[in-house]
Amino acid sequence: MRFIGSKAALLQHIDAVIKKNTTGRERVFCDIFSGTGIVARYFKPKYEVHSNDALHFSYVIQKATIENNEIPQFAGLRRAGIAEPFSFLEETPVPPAECAGNSYFIAENYAPNQGCQRMYLSESNALRIDFIRQTIETWKQAALVTEMEYYYLLAGLIEAVPSVSNITGTYGAYLKRWDKRTFKSLELARLEVTDNRRCNKSYNLDANRLIGEIEGDILYIDPPYNTRQYAPNYHLLETISKYDNPKIYGVTGMRPYEGLKSRFCIRGEVKDAFEDLIQKAKFSNIVMSYSTDGLMSEEEIEAVLKKCGRKNTYQVYKIPYRQYVSKKTQKTECLFEYLFYIKKRIPKKTTVTLDTAAGGGKAQPVVDQKKYIKSPMNYIGGKYKLLPQIIPRFPGQIRTFVDLFSGGCNVAINVKAQRILCNDINSKIIELFRVLKERDISDILEHIEGRIAQYGLSKQNEAGFIAFRNDYNQTKDPLDLYTLTCYSFNYQFRFNNDLEYNNPFGRNRSQFSLNMRKNLIAFVNRLKEIQVEFTNRDFKDIDLNQLGPADFIYCDPPYFITTGTYNDGNRGFQDWKEPQERELYRYLDEADRRGIRFALSNVLSHKGRENAIALSWAARYRIIDLNYSYANASYNTKKGESREVLIVNY
Repeated sequence: MRFIGSKAALLQHIDAVIKKNTTGRERVFCDIFSGTGIVARYFKPKYEVHSNDALHFSYVIQKATIENNEIPQFAGLRRAGIAEPFSFLEETPVPPAECAGNSYFIAENYAPNQGCQRMYLSESNALRIDFIRQTIETWKQAALVTEMEYYYLLAGLIEAVPSVSNITGTYGAYLKRWDKRTFKSLELARLEVTDNRRCNKSYNLDANRLIGEIEGDILYIDPPYNTRQYAPNYHLLETISKYDNPKIYGVTGMRPYEGLKSRFCIRGEVKDAFEDLIQKAKFSNIVMSYSTDGLMSEEEIEAVLKKCGRKNTYQVYKIPYRQYVSKKTQKTECLFEYLFYIKKRIPKKTTVTLDTAAGGGKAQPVVDQKKYIKSPMNYIGGKYKLLPQIIPRFPGQIRTFVDLFSGGCNVAINVKAQRILCNDINSKIIELFRVLKERDISDILEHIEGRIAQYGLSKQNEAGFIAFRNDYNQTKDPLDLYTLTCYSFNYQFRFNNDLEYNNPFGRNRSQFSLNMRKNLIAFVNRLKEIQVEFTNRDFKDIDLNQLGPADFIYCDPPYFITTGTYNDGNRGFQDWKEPQERELYRYLDEADRRGIRFALSNVLSHKGRENAIALSWAARYRIIDLNYSYANASYNTKKGESREVLIVNY
């Protein structure tokens, strides 16, 4: 793909600078202005790669080639009778718009027709693009493709469009005569994928926002050099990627891009943006490419790097990359590409320590609780308070994280993994999490606040609460359910056997507080950053054939010897008895035989009772005692000691 500032010719120079200044033990490489991802792809065989770009079409390409580690198999499409999706998309006749039941936005706005004179694409290729884009979306909605298969197909379309576009290089303008490439039929790109067996991650965020949330060993920075904003130059690819039918304007059919303006393209803001990025960076090695005709001078860049990094490690390399004839002198002059390097001194992590003051003298990891996101649901048995002891004990590299009994999702939302599967037999909480992932946070908050106003919900208005609860039990709206729990006794998530919400009013205690609002926003934002799928199945229906040694299963089942309301069989969902307990252990034994790592949370003793089944089974694995007691939990009638453990096979 033709892209402004592509680093295809600079890759070996970047590699040489990194080799010269690093030890070879570095693990995480971040390409924070990825563009087409050519640098991230080059370094993927060597490192765990984190890539990012503010443009959505770039993010799609990165998801398909950086975060993804394998060529998709498209099993769902094969079961539906589509053996080869690329050929299907390229060769199936495009139905007329009226038959498709939808308008063809690209053909109507970017190819010549009765209402449009823009010449970006031929009519046939524009129609093909619309058909492919709509078909891919339909497959996703019908669950015929996985999330990664969806991005792989979409990236194949985006990579194919420039090869049939009537442009000189960008989409800021189209040619007034048809270029010969436009007469070709569009062919989807079959993208190569490197499996580096690491948990790579791709982001679609502003770099200055993302930099405060990530850390690693090598940060590569390739920001815009001049005042040309990338968003308008690639507006057509962005529209194909999002396919959001934007309100376009102007001769070129530009989409709005106010929220995508980069400070690195604004002369009066670029230095502040650059210093902010370097100051926040938690990377021990920083490499930056820049041009001699960029908005910042070599001296300005040097000053910022030395201010934020270790001065004695600063280096700059000049690489000739383009010759041109100066209009002023008529002499051949040369532009250079700068490669800057500096080390940063990153403070050692101090969040994990050993506390021997509690738990009978057993060393327990203690982590600053604020680093974890809290579920917006007060789900009985939630592991938020135990996260500082559980998360640090998980494997460092996880491809697919399976939360077999996800409940309130406290664990899964805080795990670092390439892909996350949250499963729970409680269909109500799974429905809610799906809505939270799909809806925009502003829409979610507007809905909640609208219901609060409509029913006059407060700590004292029980009549309004009862009316709202009755209405919810008729409509079953997931966001109404969440709002209802905010005003319920102990904020609990409780139903009767008819799946009617029956928790009483939380008089003088429960409300949608500012803290709950903050937790909800953080949770929803995190959902949109990670690749997470929510399923509602019995645990044994999660297929082990789809997992391998790079994956990890976490289990937090109902506890056999406690009496929580989630396992008493009176809440509309299956109870948890001895057959279920034994079936889970057989399931985990089979996972172990396949080399799949797992961790199981459980209580081995409680109020004088022992879980003999768990004790016998766990003897073959490793038992880690945790410093926590359920003695004061709301579902216990009197105090009693509990032995909370984590059982692992690694």
